[in-house]
Amino acid sequence: MISLGVNSVLFKAFSFAEAARAIALAGYDGVEISAIQGMCEHLVLDDYKSQKAELLSVMEETGLKFLSTEVASLDRERLKKAFEAAAELGIPVVNVGPGGKSDVPEDLEESLNTLYDRAELAKEYGVTLCCKAHVGSAVYNTPTTLKMMEKVALDSFGVDMDPSHIYRAGERPEQALPAVISRVKHIHIRDCKGPGPAPGVPALQACGRGDIDLMGYFKAMADARYQGPVCLEVIGPDLTMTEAAVVAAESYGYMNACLKALGAR
Repeated sequence: MISLGVNSVLFKAFSFAEAARAIALAGYDGVEISAIQGMCEHLVLDDYKSQKAELLSVMEETGLKFLSTEVASLDRERLKKAFEAAAELGIPVVNVGPGGKSDVPEDLEESLNTLYDRAELAKEYGVTLCCKAHVGSAVYNTPTTLKMMEKVALDSFGVDMDPSHIYRAGERPEQALPAVISRVKHIHIRDCKGPGPAPGVPALQACGRGDIDLMGYFKAMADARYQGPVCLEVIGPDLTMTEAAVVAAESYGYMNACLKALGAR
């Protein structure tokens, strides 16, 4: 069964415990705990051992499971800490971005070499490193994602397929997903109003409010029998608890209904 989760960055103005309680109340199966330095560090990689008991207690209290963590950085030492923390906390997937700039061959080569090295490191800790195409970065669309798949052909590496970035690259995500689904091990999800470059204000990133054919995207996912996590990732300014909870709950209702109609939940 596909597991639905929320990246805790949506609740960055609140503690992880507060975020997890709201996510559980919305109906989700799990959480992607944010470890993004400078944006939202619900998982503090430099001090995760002191957090371990509390984080696991929150998981037990809410009934959620850790689906992933987002680190974003490709820094080797930071990722080593992330892999250590993931192994200890039972987090199966660590998500990053590709870095570099679009359409710069040297940046793409460097990005792919770096991802290969980091995926080899992830293997030592028994976790999976995932990377998504990202607007403006070296890997930003389906052709560059395919190059990433070819270069980083390791079991400890997977594609994190975010339809909002593919949509803003001028593609139709529901048509792009089948080309990469064989290596997809994590999905970041949100809607997008307009062609970008930004995805829009947080409220319009709620699933069903934007212009992406998310039902078609979920159908492509179900047709391929994808069984990994799908985590809502909404970025932007700090939200009130009510605003964040509405985005989470509305998105859950939309996604759950789509997936149930497709027999995927």
